[in-house]
Amino acid sequence: MTSDFRTPALDALAAKIIPGQHFEFSAATARDRFFNDTRMLDVKQWVHNAFRTNPTSMLGHMLDNLALTGTEDLLDLGCGNGFILGDLRPHLADGSITGLDIAPAVLEAAQQRLHGTATPCTWIEGSADDLSMLGDDTFDRVMANYMIHYVPDLDRCFTEVRRVMRPGGIFQLTTDRTDSMLEMYDVHFTALKAMSAPQDLFKASPKGRLSLTNGGDLLGRHFERVDTVTWQDQLRFTDPEPFMRFYEVGHNHCCASSEEDERLTGDFFAELRDRVRAQVTEAIDTRGYFAVTKYTGSFLCR
Repeated sequence: MTSDFRTPALDALAAKIIPGQHFEFSAATARDRFFNDTRMLDVKQWVHNAFRTNPTSMLGHMLDNLALTGTEDLLDLGCGNGFILGDLRPHLADGSITGLDIAPAVLEAAQQRLHGTATPCTWIEGSADDLSMLGDDTFDRVMANYMIHYVPDLDRCFTEVRRVMRPGGIFQLTTDRTDSMLEMYDVHFTALKAMSAPQDLFKASPKGRLSLTNGGDLLGRHFERVDTVTWQDQLRFTDPEPFMRFYEVGHNHCCASSEEDERLTGDFFAELRDRVRAQVTEAIDTRGYFAVTKYTGSFLCR
């Protein structure tokens, strides 16, 4: 059973602080800045495992959704460094894995992670909205985990997924609600306000492009059946430094440092981190830990 970390206080906080407008980044920015190495993914994966309080991991949630028997052919769109595939692979002992990503650096890391395994693996550098190199009815399972907001043409992507997926297959698209990790955004926006930061920095997660809240309608235009399976977690930190690494490296200061901006100097970000760290430290001293609540889940499309 999924833990429920929602409270009326958190819902009220989300309504108060999460902006209606979200960041948008191109696929080229993702390739050349976010994923030109594996640091961002490494930090997120470490934190989500080391500090989670839901006894069921996100990987466990995905495995339940995929309902693998061991013989499926699986396509992972935006496979990143292969962290998820490494855990899924034993469940595909007699199947196959195809990983696709636009970023050569993380694709190489995925290849190295699964090197030497008996499950056949194919690695493709490319965009998730162009699967022309893949045949019709090729895969039993297709995944797109926390990456769909970077894909240039969503309609084309879903049309292609429908084409390459076999009848009876499952397309799992995992993403967040826009109010996920709202405590991180709360301390971030509080610090920005104290610094009189530019108003265009007050935006929600780029996952707002296709979130767990708004994605069902778009997917419903391409798939006969779209089910939503939610999952929650709460990260709890008793030391501010792991959170600060999560905030700075894993999330680029809630996207404020995602792209070069001549207005935002090194001193700006140093002050921003100091202000955020002070709030996190105060919460730890008062409550015993600083919590970051994650509202996420998957669309299961057939």
